[in-house]
Amino acid sequence: MRRYLFILLFPFLYFSATAQPKQEVRAAWVTAVYGLDWPRTKATTPQSIRRQKEELTDILDKLKDANFNTVLFQTRTRGDVLYRSDIEPFNAILTGRAGGDPGYDPLAFAVEECHKRGMECHAWMVTIPLGNKKHVASLGKQSVTKRMKSICVPYKNEYFLNPGHPSTKEYLMKLVREVVGRYDVDGVHFDYLRYPEHAPRFPDQYDFRRLSKGRTTDQWRRDNITEIVRYIYKGVKAMKPWVKVSTCPVGKYRDTSRYSSYGWNAFFTVYQDPQGWLGEGIQDQIYPMMYFQGNSFYPFALDWQEQSNGRHIIPGLGIYFLHPDEGKWKRDEIDRQMNFIRNHGMAGQGHYRVQYLMENTQGLYDELIENFYAYPALQPPMKWLDNIAPSAPSDLKATPDEYGYTELTWRASTDNDPHNAPMYVVYASDEYPVDTRRAENIVAQNVRDTRYVYAPIRVWTAKKYFAVTAINRYGNESEAAQLAK
Repeated sequence: MRRYLFILLFPFLYFSATAQPKQEVRAAWVTAVYGLDWPRTKATTPQSIRRQKEELTDILDKLKDANFNTVLFQTRTRGDVLYRSDIEPFNAILTGRAGGDPGYDPLAFAVEECHKRGMECHAWMVTIPLGNKKHVASLGKQSVTKRMKSICVPYKNEYFLNPGHPSTKEYLMKLVREVVGRYDVDGVHFDYLRYPEHAPRFPDQYDFRRLSKGRTTDQWRRDNITEIVRYIYKGVKAMKPWVKVSTCPVGKYRDTSRYSSYGWNAFFTVYQDPQGWLGEGIQDQIYPMMYFQGNSFYPFALDWQEQSNGRHIIPGLGIYFLHPDEGKWKRDEIDRQMNFIRNHGMAGQGHYRVQYLMENTQGLYDELIENFYAYPALQPPMKWLDNIAPSAPSDLKATPDEYGYTELTWRASTDNDPHNAPMYVVYASDEYPVDTRRAENIVAQNVRDTRYVYAPIRVWTAKKYFAVTAINRYGNESEAAQLAK
């Protein structure tokens, strides 16, 4: 079987990275827990508040320069948050103390700054774990373990929400409702939506006896997680149907016909059934945590794509293993994985985590900006939610100035969703008409005005012709308005 896999997969591993798709998710996790990626400065004075914000905008600038289009911004860690919540306290990483107000709203700031750069901002929320005893104690009376004891359980010196308690899904949805209702997030992204690994003694037997209705413990637990996923998905779609709902499950769903998971997988180890969620249509995107090499990566990536039900499969890549303190990976392993993802039509890649991009570990950032992500990419559409494109923009005009800048203006488009004005994609080329099928012609995306100032990097590289399309928040793109020749 291993020899068969080698023959099957090897020809695709070195597929040319220059054939860049026009639509592709390019995501990075910005990790706030322990300040791993951000923030490094505590917000305690006007100057330190400004510096903490600058640390984030520096990250976003570098992601934008490398043509990333999705930021997974950590919004909830373990029973604490990075936004103004009526339910849970601020994370101590912001100010140095639990519940300390940083003087601004980090999530609101992140959303605004991502949108300025044409990038999506997804609120990344850790769900079930609540932290160890020391962490829970630091939250005091604000901890959910004090306010809602009935849905919390201790297990191996840590606390967890109890997925088997019917009120757990309602508590999580309250948090999600705050985030989706108050902020213009493009997605909500759930992490640790699972039981602890290999937890036969997880203290849920009381609820199991009451509620299992003849199911085995394994199936009942799996159904509990699925019910939380279902409840939140439907709740988000009732509020803002365009907001993407995604989860990062364990990277191997279960054993495949191609290769074994050797007993470590989502289905049996942590009671997740993400392929069932895809089949039921209660996820828009799945970011399987595929922090593996070789045959532990490729057959399982194929399995996700084959069971996607048309939803977006975005493998999470373990780029942290490129650092000598974390692993002994060589960068060509990530190169091969990215080529494989593209070759098999997956929706994109997620990079865990952003620090290793910022530090250009083993030259990965340079490789992305010069090769894999040399051109921008639009978000893949969510046709299962909406497949109607906005009307095309009209009356496109270009006004150059003496400094080499060109002001573009156009008349607004309309969309079938009255709650969302369309955004715009600007294209430029030396050929007429501008070919809007080509990623290299994209100049800007998610423009939220009917005006854009085209500023070439160098005057002598300025393009002659322009086109503008409208795009809605489901990713449907209109026909182009071309500038008259």
